Amino acid sequence: MGAGEERRILVTGAMGQIGLELIDALIAKFGSDNIIATDIREPENDYDFNFEKLDVLNKQNFEQIIVQNKINQVYHLAAILSATGEKNPELCWKINMDGLLNVLELSRKYKFRIFAPSSIAVFGPDVGKIALQSSPQNPTTMYGVTKSAGEQIAEYYHSVHGVDIRGLRYPGLISWKVLPGGGTTDYAVEIFHKATASQNYTCFVSEETRLPMMYMDDAIKATMQIMDVPSEKLSIRGGYNLPSLNFSALELYEKIKQKLPNFNCQFVPDHRQEYADSWPDQTDGSIAESEWGFQLDYDLDSLCSIMIASLQK
Repeated sequence: MGAGEERRILVTGAMGQIGLELIDALIAKFGSDNIIATDIREPENDYDFNFEKLDVLNKQNFEQIIVQNKINQVYHLAAILSATGEKNPELCWKINMDGLLNVLELSRKYKFRIFAPSSIAVFGPDVGKIALQSSPQNPTTMYGVTKSAGEQIAEYYHSVHGVDIRGLRYPGLISWKVLPGGGTTDYAVEIFHKATASQNYTCFVSEETRLPMMYMDDAIKATMQIMDVPSEKLSIRGGYNLPSLNFSALELYEKIKQKLPNFNCQFVPDHRQEYADSWPDQTDGSIAESEWGFQLDYDLDSLCSIMIASLQK
């Protein structure tokens, strides 16, 4: 993209947890006329953005939407997440890998900039407590396998074919606006919904479980920031580690209970505990901080305050 060129933005997977909030932020910055939201699912509620139904595996339709709308940036969010992917690994591979390949091939042809997220799920149990940018990738879920392969394909298409793709390794994302969609970190959202509805919660991971977490506004900020960084400043294409919050499931419960004293939570780990145990406690985001200046705005206390206040409304 040239400097000053008008943004024409397409978002895939726009009806998901990240997509709906990203759409709001993009419209606020670039205007609704310049944003096309796409998904295989129709919006459930009334909406004030441009929407087109799109299966990312349908390359012909994908290309048609890009050409007709003169798209010069694609935020490619369409994916099957970790817990859902374990139930249907074949579909997870197909959506996550073939969908990404379609975006990359279309970018090779039409020269648009891509954002394609990665995940902390690229890491496995050998990574230790803190995941560095260069930590080994030995994922234990099909979702993690697709994200690890996606990072390598992104680096290949950039270095060999000049595709301008950028990525972030999202930690667990906490948001009050949209319910999560089948990930292992979903407990950190579900617990707020139960607490503010004056209901007890049964948490599906153990109380000592620690996973890298982030408030959604910080994730959206990072996503939009990395798309504005001049290409030559980026040393990584597949997925930057981001700095993350580090708290146990019990610490999250105790922080909520400080604000809502009548709330009770019990911990009954299920099959998702195994996925959680294979991931790091936190991520080292120092390269993202030094190369393009990313900083978190929210800590655990401010995150809990805004989640509770927003859900109580």
